[in-house]
Amino acid sequence: MANGRQKSKNLYIQGTILAAAGIITKLMGFAYRIPMTNMLGSDGNGVYSIAFEIYNIVLMLSSYSLPLAVSKLVSARLALKQYNNSYRVFKDAMLFALISSTIGAMFLFFGADFLAAMYSTPELTRPLKVLAPTVFVVAIVGVLRGYFQGASTMIPTAVSQIIEQIFNAIISVWGVWFFMNRLADTTLKDAAEGFAGVDAAGGVAKSIYSGYEVQSASLGAAGGTLGTLMGALFALLFLGYTFYIYRPSISRKNRRDLYGITESHKDVVRLIIATVIPVIISQTIYQIGYVIDDLIFSRIMYIKGMENSVRKSLQGVFNSQYTLLINVPIAMATAMAASTIPSIVTSYTMGKKKEVNKKIGGVIKFVMAISFPSAIGLAVLATPIMNILFPRLGAYNQVGANLLHYGSIAIVFYSLSTITSSVLQGLDHMRVPVRNSGISLSIHLIMMIVLLNFTDLNVYILLIGDVTFPMLISILNWYCVKKYVGYKQEVGKTFLVPLIASGVMGMAAWGSYKAITIFGTGKIVMIIALIVSVAIAVIVYGILMLAMHCFEKDELYDLPMGGRIVTIGRKLGFYN
Repeated sequence: MANGRQKSKNLYIQGTILAAAGIITKLMGFAYRIPMTNMLGSDGNGVYSIAFEIYNIVLMLSSYSLPLAVSKLVSARLALKQYNNSYRVFKDAMLFALISSTIGAMFLFFGADFLAAMYSTPELTRPLKVLAPTVFVVAIVGVLRGYFQGASTMIPTAVSQIIEQIFNAIISVWGVWFFMNRLADTTLKDAAEGFAGVDAAGGVAKSIYSGYEVQSASLGAAGGTLGTLMGALFALLFLGYTFYIYRPSISRKNRRDLYGITESHKDVVRLIIATVIPVIISQTIYQIGYVIDDLIFSRIMYIKGMENSVRKSLQGVFNSQYTLLINVPIAMATAMAASTIPSIVTSYTMGKKKEVNKKIGGVIKFVMAISFPSAIGLAVLATPIMNILFPRLGAYNQVGANLLHYGSIAIVFYSLSTITSSVLQGLDHMRVPVRNSGISLSIHLIMMIVLLNFTDLNVYILLIGDVTFPMLISILNWYCVKKYVGYKQEVGKTFLVPLIASGVMGMAAWGSYKAITIFGTGKIVMIIALIVSVAIAVIVYGILMLAMHCFEKDELYDLPMGGRIVTIGRKLGFYN
């Protein structure tokens, strides 16, 4: 019993390590994206976000699924003490990554001009070419992370993520500033300002200045993507050094292997491909939805006569500010999914069905306890968050606030769809998430095209799609987990209690913010009000979750710092 509890606790601890790293990196992402966003401006942000969507698709197709696949295959062999076979998986996966990522990098580099023309955005060429080698580096990083996660140690992945983000942040901000201020041809801007005083030359001035803005947006976006490349390189250096240190331990385990190498390179490659392809398709469907949305939105809005600068600005607000904010709590679900797979695969391999179901239920409850308050907190404080973090977006600030207010519920659905997809793939139902994602994407695209053509909701249609797409996947996945795994979802404490507690928390946060801002609406007052309201929200939510016994005492002990939480609950009279 104690051993089972220890294993369960280890699952949450490992998940929390990755989740903490994910949150830290997202917070650092906030820190550098704020000055970067303000320097790039609306046009530059639009170019940057579209370039990243294309890059993510190439990454998905070439190597993004490798960490999960390597983690799954390695953990299954380690559970059976087949150490040599697990190491062969690692080596063959590395070769697979080198080949697939080289193809992806070459496509991105040599196809940059074609992609820019397809999007009617010539500024895309530079940032896409900078991102091309990043695909190669990230593939190698992914295999190393997958191997460590398969060995049930999340620390190398977590530390490498933080290192990656530190260098990404520093170099991205510097790159945007340097590329826009030192590499852009400022003589175009000076010429435009010189002509601007001559009425007859007003059109000439506008044309020249427009050329400068196009060049500046392209260079700025390229400078921002340079940080992504350098961050990945430093992460690779750390993981390579860690693997070098870890190598003697691997050799010792391989020598103790009683089975030897029982799988050929051909068999392993087949397994990798059989595992990778469904994950690639499933993840690509997720990502391709964003790219297709951008493409459809661009084309239809162009046909309907929307100005190019307005379109890019709206896409920039949606893909940068809104997406950046909701991705912070979603990182928790992604981290928990990554850490859950090895543990669940191990239990599944050993035939422990009850343990599998318990782990699934525990992880879903844990993620929902984070997702609901995050969604409601961002919704009620959307306007002050946008005004404080992105003060230079002007009229588009309110658009961003509206997107966050109405779309934050997507956090819950993305989190749930991520967890359930990972569970199904980890238990060898690889094609099920692919099918469910395909069905959801088909419905999503039909709805998008109809709404864009027959309504004037503009960017809010992207928001509707961002909510309904993961919601449909969650529903289908939930049904399939029950059907194929025999899992029965507990609803009350997993969903209703966090929802009710989050609702009360949201009212407390909004009320405290409004009470403080009675004394003024200056930036300092707004920042103080936001900090205080968030602190009050955390306290209120924590007390309500304890009072309503969302987690039983035994479950709390399984969580990181669970003993302290139980002690607090006892002092407040919620536990014996």
